[in-house]
Amino acid sequence: MTQERKKFSPERLRDFCATILEKAKAHPEDAAVVADSMIYADLRGVSSHGLTRLDAYLKRIEAGVLNREAKMPLLRDSPACALMDAENGFGQVAGVKAVDLAVCKAESIGVGIVAVKNSNHFGVSAYYAVRATRRNMAAIVFTNAGPAMVPFNGTEPLLGTNPFTAAVPSSTDVPMVLDMATTQVARGKVRRAAAAGNSIPLGWAVDKDGNPTTDAKAALEGTLCPMGGPKGSGLSLMIDLFSGVLSGSCLTGDVKGVTDTSGVARVGHLFIVINPAFFSGTGKFMDDVESVGQRILGQRPADGGRIYLPGEIEAENEQANACGLALAPDTFAQINACAARYGVGPLE
Repeated sequence: MTQERKKFSPERLRDFCATILEKAKAHPEDAAVVADSMIYADLRGVSSHGLTRLDAYLKRIEAGVLNREAKMPLLRDSPACALMDAENGFGQVAGVKAVDLAVCKAESIGVGIVAVKNSNHFGVSAYYAVRATRRNMAAIVFTNAGPAMVPFNGTEPLLGTNPFTAAVPSSTDVPMVLDMATTQVARGKVRRAAAAGNSIPLGWAVDKDGNPTTDAKAALEGTLCPMGGPKGSGLSLMIDLFSGVLSGSCLTGDVKGVTDTSGVARVGHLFIVINPAFFSGTGKFMDDVESVGQRILGQRPADGGRIYLPGEIEAENEQANACGLALAPDTFAQINACAARYGVGPLE
């Protein structure tokens, strides 16, 4: 029998998570950013990067491998570029500071590029790219992650799920957003399946012996499959070079995953923000983005299905969930367990 999902307002969940993080000695402003990023992911239907991550973040704090007092100074700064040291603080806080700085630079000279070293898992990448589109900017976001995928034809996990994210503003007020792992699927989705006792589609992962598997727990002991074979493997590597290596954070394969508390994560990010005003013009660009979208949507769908633009499904999820988020039973139990650890009353 399927357990009933309990529904809560996004505001209630945001405040609840922020309170727990504050009890874990996070600064209130930082706690609010981390909580907001998790709720954003859940609102958009990306539950692998939503509230289910709270426990992992708390365990990193408890293990002393996430710095709640990080100041995140700029090590280098120029009109177009900057390098930030996140000092092993919250990835979400570093991400917001970095993308906002990149936006400010792009407003002045047309482009802003900010690299971040010594960071942590920062949640869903679209959170930052979409933030830039609210200022009518186009954005590309790269981040690396802990080893989860073998290089094409390799035998040992070395590459991360290293997502590619790009977003552009549109005159429809709904930006086009592409946010995808370079593996067949984000590792968090496999964790969610394992926690719920569900199987996964064949082709997502292999077990520790290299055999294709539909067992989510066996997949977590094995590795994820690259998206598109050598293409996904190559793209993951390049994203790692642009985020982790270019920033001076760490070399490929040395990143600690979000659930690995054996040491500091040393995640690297790269934020590239482009101001359309310096090119075709902001209004024209946004109108043209809408026109391109309408051309795509105006095609006859194959097999009677529906055509979607990148990010459209997530935007519809966000709108549908605005009045209340239904939590999976395991997520509900997990965040209440987190609350209990810090003396916070449970969600009811």
